[in-house]
Amino acid sequence: MPTVRDQAVCVRHWDWSETSQTVSLFTREHGLIRGIAKGARREKAPFSGGLELLTRGEIVAIVKPSGALATITAWDLRESFPALRSSRPSFNAGMYLADLVCHTITDEDPHPALFDALLASLRAVGVSPPEATLRFQWATLVETGYKPALAHPGGGRAGAVYSFSPRAGGLVALGEGEGDNTHSAPVWRVRAPTVDLLRRLDSGEPIGDDAASIDRANRLLASYLREILGRDLPTARWVLGDRRGDDGRSPTPPRTSRE
Repeated sequence: MPTVRDQAVCVRHWDWSETSQTVSLFTREHGLIRGIAKGARREKAPFSGGLELLTRGEIVAIVKPSGALATITAWDLRESFPALRSSRPSFNAGMYLADLVCHTITDEDPHPALFDALLASLRAVGVSPPEATLRFQWATLVETGYKPALAHPGGGRAGAVYSFSPRAGGLVALGEGEGDNTHSAPVWRVRAPTVDLLRRLDSGEPIGDDAASIDRANRLLASYLREILGRDLPTARWVLGDRRGDDGRSPTPPRTSRE
């Protein structure tokens, strides 16, 4: 059975017994590893006092080819991201990021760039939880192959309202598919400033500090991720709120939206 040593962020943990924990660790070179840290809570165990949620450390693990839980033999704490515990918005954002990791990638499927994006967002979440959330949502879509297409089929113009189809994976011609705005095939109206912000994010340009546009972009990407996953992530409501749209329905995440 191979033994691996890697950087990891703890994205889930449960008490297994008085002294042991079951954990999900997002590692840089080996993807998600789920395992048992036997004796992690013992005073002299090689686990830096136990594995805590949303901390980064270096792990040693014995990975079993059968797909059974790995055995985590050591954890050396390297970073605790104290800003996550400094405010409720920061902590809630961190929990949403962990939720995204657990639901969008498969076990032992490495995504080094997504791991690096997670670290960057966890370090930035104390400064701006909305921007840190937006950047990680975008990185998740890029790394999982669902980056939305932002080139407008009809050319677009300043002040335009775009149509976004999660089934098509991005912008569609204005009005296209709006007659089929059903549970299975939603088409959303998206404001031009929201699209412009996402284009800047994609190109690596500064996205600015327009809080309203960042909020709308976050809700759009959360809605898109919901359609991809086919389920709600409970933590999304903590981060994105429970606002009601023009139709009186909650858009977090919506089936239809006007981002």
